[in-house]
Amino acid sequence: MTRYLLSLLAFFGLLVPGMAHADPADIDAAARGVVRVVIIGSNGEEVFPVSHGSGFAVSPTRIVTNAHVVREALQDDTLRIGIVPSQGNDAGFARPILVSPRNDLALIEIVGDLRLPPLTIAGNANGDSGEVSAVGYPMNVDRAQGLDLNDIFNSQPPVKSRGFLSGARPSRQFDTILHTAPIARGNSGGPLLDGCGRVLGVNSFGADSGGSDAEFFFAVSTKELLPFLKEAKTTPRVNSLPCRSLADLDDAEKDRVEREQAATRAEMAARAEERRTKLARVQLEAEMEVQQERENNMGLAFLLMLIGTVAGLAAWQGWQARAGDGSNEATHADDSDSDSEDYTPDSSGERKLMIAGTIAGLSVLAALALWFTRPGLDAIDRKVNAAMADEIGGDTGESGSANTADARTLICTLQVERSRVTGTPDTALEFTWQEDGCVNGRTQYGYSGGTWSRIFVPNQEDAVSVNSYDPDSQTFRTDRYLLSRNAMSGARAERGRYSPPKCSADNAAAKLGDMQGAVTALLPARPNERLVYRCEAKQP
Repeated sequence: MTRYLLSLLAFFGLLVPGMAHADPADIDAAARGVVRVVIIGSNGEEVFPVSHGSGFAVSPTRIVTNAHVVREALQDDTLRIGIVPSQGNDAGFARPILVSPRNDLALIEIVGDLRLPPLTIAGNANGDSGEVSAVGYPMNVDRAQGLDLNDIFNSQPPVKSRGFLSGARPSRQFDTILHTAPIARGNSGGPLLDGCGRVLGVNSFGADSGGSDAEFFFAVSTKELLPFLKEAKTTPRVNSLPCRSLADLDDAEKDRVEREQAATRAEMAARAEERRTKLARVQLEAEMEVQQERENNMGLAFLLMLIGTVAGLAAWQGWQARAGDGSNEATHADDSDSDSEDYTPDSSGERKLMIAGTIAGLSVLAALALWFTRPGLDAIDRKVNAAMADEIGGDTGESGSANTADARTLICTLQVERSRVTGTPDTALEFTWQEDGCVNGRTQYGYSGGTWSRIFVPNQEDAVSVNSYDPDSQTFRTDRYLLSRNAMSGARAERGRYSPPKCSADNAAAKLGDMQGAVTALLPARPNERLVYRCEAKQP
């Protein structure tokens, strides 16, 4: 029976893929901005708590809570609103900015130096299902721990409870979310979070179960919260993208890489087949061309040899005839001295002899030159190699274009399908990348483990960002880690131990890569937010 139930649950799990589990790291990150809102009285000698609820930051100094949490302070000038953060001991006071009893919302502002990490509001329409978490300070937990009212002035981590959305329905003339994440007195004003730690609503009240029925709870929806903040001239962080877990993102990225590799292999196989086909064609053409050249040279050499032979025979015959004329000349000289004055040698015959001899010699030389310079069989290989080298040279030029782009200014566009967005990031970035890892001519990136990266540990925000760039794929990525105050103190301390080398420094990339390792070692295994950008060279 148990096996059947498990199979049935697994079947429904396949049918409802949208029910993503909450990521504890994201809930913890959101809890940093959840505070205890305490109404404080005074008898002239000491201060004491009158009541308390919960609230959460929508900016470093502004906090959302319920109107009924601060009602007493609004009605009695002797009461003050106190703020106790979830971590640290720097409690402070707040003043009301806007209160709306109609939908049980209030916005208060910190008076003093206390600053909080703001939560992100879920901007998409509230769904009817999915896992949610309620974060706040229920009084029954304080009592179970033996804490009295004076103890609530000390920072305590908020309580997190999990449940499911049960639908959206109007109640008391305003829009609410029905859910099953347990809340109690003291939770009022705390956030109801989705799996990515984004605010879905403001917990307000619970249904009276009579001690026997299933318990349901109500939160003021963002349909009420966002217009309320706009009226208060407060701009919160809003994210309307679907909530995705890093595990799902990693699986999708793995599938994408495998598809790209398969496509690359198929392309390479197609190009190899195309090259083999071209090689065979070029080989055949080269063989025919070389064979034709050989035949032409040999035929022309034979023709020149024939001409040379004929011319040589003619020259030989002319020489023989000239030799015979010489003997006759001697005879005539003996017969009569008077006739010798009338005899002259045949100068035209001598010219013919010289012309024939010259033709014969040149023809033979030309024939021999053509014969010995005719293309050999190795000329086929040379022609094939030259033709294929042109193709390879063209491919090199194409692959080199990415390297040329890396030296230029890059425009990088956010790839939402490859990112896990929990805040409100920039959708486009622009920077100049150099081969030595220098960005914009002033910020050096470190190189370690085959990765270019730069770690940023700000003093004003409790978040560590790791920026990385891959010149081969032209992919820029930002991983953001939302850390507790203690974790941030450790990261800031490690970051303060080194000064990043300048771009012009010797071996700057390798040195910075080693320096950043101490900060990286303090970070969790997975970031809370991952932003992936695809970069292209900026067109002039």
